[in-house]
Amino acid sequence: MMIYRASRRTLVNLVACAAISASAQGLRVPAVPAVPGVAATAAATAGASQLSADYIVAIVNSEPITNQQVRVEMQRLARQLAQAQQPVPDAREMAAQVLDRLINDRVQLHFARESGIKIDEAAIDDAEQAVARQNRVDVTELHRRLAADGIELSLFRSQLRDQLMLVRVRDRELGQKVRVSELDIDRYLRDQQKNPDDSQAEMNIANILVAVPDDASAAQIAAAQSKAQQVLDKARSGDDFARLARENSEAAGAAVNGGEMGLRRADRYPALFVDATRGLSAGGLTLVRSGAGFHVLKVIEKQAGGMPATNIVQTHASHILLRLSAQLSEAAAREKLADFRKRILAGQADFATLAKENSQDGSAAQGGDLGWASAGQFVPEFEEAMSRLAPGEISEPLVSRFGVHLIKVLERRTVPLTQREQREAVRAMLREKKLDEAYATWLQDLRARAYVEMREPPS
Repeated sequence: MMIYRASRRTLVNLVACAAISASAQGLRVPAVPAVPGVAATAAATAGASQLSADYIVAIVNSEPITNQQVRVEMQRLARQLAQAQQPVPDAREMAAQVLDRLINDRVQLHFARESGIKIDEAAIDDAEQAVARQNRVDVTELHRRLAADGIELSLFRSQLRDQLMLVRVRDRELGQKVRVSELDIDRYLRDQQKNPDDSQAEMNIANILVAVPDDASAAQIAAAQSKAQQVLDKARSGDDFARLARENSEAAGAAVNGGEMGLRRADRYPALFVDATRGLSAGGLTLVRSGAGFHVLKVIEKQAGGMPATNIVQTHASHILLRLSAQLSEAAAREKLADFRKRILAGQADFATLAKENSQDGSAAQGGDLGWASAGQFVPEFEEAMSRLAPGEISEPLVSRFGVHLIKVLERRTVPLTQREQREAVRAMLREKKLDEAYATWLQDLRARAYVEMREPPS
């Protein structure tokens, strides 16, 4: 196993620790107008100055939560929703949700401290580096941006400590107590087979669009249909669909994702696509016309509602890794790999040969070949860059926690899960569901035993 592979659980925890403050979230998203705080309801009678005032809105086990803290968290949440292109709730509703979450966090942190859980500085350093990597900057640049946003480093690291503590206390209290038996899996599969939820069925369709202008002549329509049929024939003959999409499709994003529209519920696809592929299984192809033109459709994956994926996408990639040291700075490593990339693209050098001669990784002897890998096997920053590459493409130099990489994607394929892998997927899904239920019960009990006092805004 390559050293830059990591357990999915570890990666999930790191990501959870990364999404913490308005400043950290703001590194990659545009600023949004300030969101009114908890005092929004009283603003009409108390005046605009009330919104900027700071006062205690709740006491949790003798620890205060202030109006300003709620407002900052509301701004952070608004940024997250904007980044995800989701609607922002009404200010009153958002304020209530944020305050409730802050209370829950304080209750859990109090319990964690009382239980003796401690987070050392090394763990905070690792989390800080994770935030920097998530935002594609180094730690020094992260500190500079935090300072520019008016966020003290000590406060930022304190928030990191709190998030790490929350993860650790939840894992300790719940992680070892939730079990999924083979009988649980058998029962779930039986129930799904007997009562499939068609409204929740999901599918992943790849689309190649041969566009037809609104005022197209009969000859133009015939030419477009002929081109689409030729593409369909090539796909049925075994040509790589993603490559055909990049070369022929006029649909948005086809050059990046090979035409795949992503796994989603059937009701989120155009009805025309759903109807055209209804009788097709994974791998099936068809041709259909819409108002935009002719579509060559391929079913990448289909799964019944409530069932885990039956196919996974795997990538075969190679890389060259340069480790940072006192003798090799990040800038120098980037420059060296950028030169490698330039020479490879110009046909003056071979990727595998350069990897054998230069890569500081166990894969060097194999020309940097990493073999076939499924989602979750590499650290996020490496996997994110790799997933954006089409077969044959080479990335720009990429910084990860292990050094600086140059990545080349060789092939990509969709493979079915074995029966054992499908059962393990069901096990993971059921365990997450049980964890959510256990967490809700545990938190409700924890909060019931805590002292929580709500305060009214000053008049």
